[in-house]
Amino acid sequence: MNTTKIGWIGLGNMGIPMAEQLIKGGYAVTVYNRSKDKEVSLKEMGASIAKTPKELIVTTDVIIIMVSDDAAIDQIFKGEEGLFSVETSGKIIVNMSTVSPSISKEMAMLCKAKGNFYLDAPVSGSVKQAETGQLVIMVGGEESAFNQVKPILEKMGKLAKLVGGNGAGNSAKLAINSLLALYAQGLAETVLFANEQGIRTEDLLELINNAAIGNIFTKIKGDAIIADNYKAAFALKHIVKDLNLAKEEGISSPLAKTARDTFEAAASKYGEEDIIAVVKQLKG
Repeated sequence: MNTTKIGWIGLGNMGIPMAEQLIKGGYAVTVYNRSKDKEVSLKEMGASIAKTPKELIVTTDVIIIMVSDDAAIDQIFKGEEGLFSVETSGKIIVNMSTVSPSISKEMAMLCKAKGNFYLDAPVSGSVKQAETGQLVIMVGGEESAFNQVKPILEKMGKLAKLVGGNGAGNSAKLAINSLLALYAQGLAETVLFANEQGIRTEDLLELINNAAIGNIFTKIKGDAIIADNYKAAFALKHIVKDLNLAKEEGISSPLAKTARDTFEAAASKYGEEDIIAVVKQLKG
């Protein structure tokens, strides 16, 4: 049993399997989630339950957060019973959410003033990688804090890499997700063009996946298109959020703008479906 006590906030599609990896790794984990039904499976695995973020931070050493956006982060830290509602020091707070670099810099400054550490550590990978501990984790923050939590991160990912100061992890994630959007739209457009020429999707994907341009993404999302299965592994609405965050940080390239326009147009109808549901938007 590892002696570091971990607190986990946020049990969505990614949060649950990531927290499970830590429990399987021998860590004592306490969880908090607004929707209490999502805590049940982890409690059955041995996790403790906290009623509030305030209660959670008092009883743990390292707090990991995996939620959807800046507004949720603000509430977790600054809410009436949030992490900042009680005086603590020496804690390491690891925010693995995909949020803006600016909110990470703000929370890092506030954490430091209280004697705590803050790391932004978003992940690349989806539910399958979370379930198998194969995520790629990009981290921004102080090297000493990173070195302390690196063994914890390595239970969830195949690579945990410090890329700079606070906010750098978020910036790296926005760059990667901008490429993800281009991949998704490019694959969708390629499939639709081939279909218009009388080429079956199955045949096209077999060619792509045996060529130099094939990769894990084209295999998984190609299979989804073939099966007409758009259950969200990474919801389309989230790529819209990430593309807009990237825009706020200054990305203005032609491809990024085109992708943002495409996914924003798709969000009202397909926002809850997987990112590759963009193929339905483009098909019309």
